[in-house]
Amino acid sequence: MKKGSSGEKKGVFPLKKEDYQQVYNEIAKLLEEKDDYDDGSYGPVIVRLAYDKETNTGGSNGATMRFAPEGDHGANAGLNAARDFLEPVKAKNPWITYSDLWTLAGVCAIQEMQGPSIPWRPGRTDRDVSMCTPDGRLPDGAKEQSHLRAIFNRMGFDDREIVALSGAHALGRCHTDRSGFDGPWSFSPTVVSNDYFRLLLGEKWAWKKWDGPKQYEDAGSKSLMMLPTDMALVKDASFKKHVERYAKDDGVFFKEFRDVIVKLFELGVPFQSAEDDRMTLNA
Repeated sequence: MKKGSSGEKKGVFPLKKEDYQQVYNEIAKLLEEKDDYDDGSYGPVIVRLAYDKETNTGGSNGATMRFAPEGDHGANAGLNAARDFLEPVKAKNPWITYSDLWTLAGVCAIQEMQGPSIPWRPGRTDRDVSMCTPDGRLPDGAKEQSHLRAIFNRMGFDDREIVALSGAHALGRCHTDRSGFDGPWSFSPTVVSNDYFRLLLGEKWAWKKWDGPKQYEDAGSKSLMMLPTDMALVKDASFKKHVERYAKDDGVFFKEFRDVIVKLFELGVPFQSAEDDRMTLNA
């Protein structure tokens, strides 16, 4: 239900798809207008915000990253840019929870960056500072396959889904003042594609010679990077077969990426609605 706010009709109104489409459109408009972030788009950092929201099960309820204990976690460094980007949308639409807003923004960013359509439904609630999660529950890029499985198996993801989720590394870049790592994973860091998988298999990767944490660079241009967790996907046979499938067929990747994003964004949410109530919002 939506309460009327200043300048709106008084009372309480049932929410419709059109209300969420309006929020989507406002986010998409901001993504188009504000090009003063990395590589000209806030899209990648918004996807990361939607990814990194967590509860005791690694789900999307709560939006407790609003508070310092969780917002200050090392793995959440830099996400204040995405949260601040979305504040004008929240202010204009106070009826939507932060938890719904952040996941809806993730859907919007993926679709506006030429990714697949992501079915989405509202129903997440916000929680207070007492529900902030401990640090160390998100993947550490310096580790390898056993770490990936420990993090994602806890949340109910299998090897195929872990690889599909990793495909989001086609987007954005690392920063030395946040994670310590540096550089983009792909040549088109503001476009959803299967480039991440094609580059993993097609490029020659070597340890980067620098004073920062251990990371790989491509032997050709030396402008791309991969983390140890990325290279684990081609070192491990169970992971690699999915890397090969996605590198070969972007349609297969888009379908399985869509499905695993829906699962990620719904983890830990006690929905009152049914799966059939998911909506696809227009890009």
